[in-house]
Amino acid sequence: MKPGERLKNARKKSIGTKQTTKAVQKGAARVVFIAKDAERHVVDPLMRLCAERNVEVILLDTMAEVGRACGIEVGSASAAILEE
Repeated sequence: MKPGERLKNARKKSIGTKQTTKAVQKGAARVVFIAKDAERHVVDPLMRLCAERNVEVILLDTMAEVGRACGIEVGSASAAILEE
């Protein structure tokens, strides 16, 4: 299964860096997906937080790919699969 498929098939997810950061802080995020082409100042704090909390990070090539995997028409810098 491709990484984006995993996100697409997830029942519960957060979309966007603000929502995903909150999910990681609450301990609700199982896996975080971050777009390689997202602006570093937007996603770097999230990447550091994931490292601190031992949350798996999967890099996808583009923001458009993250958005598509979430089922939205626009790109997203990050998203997460949440605990059921």
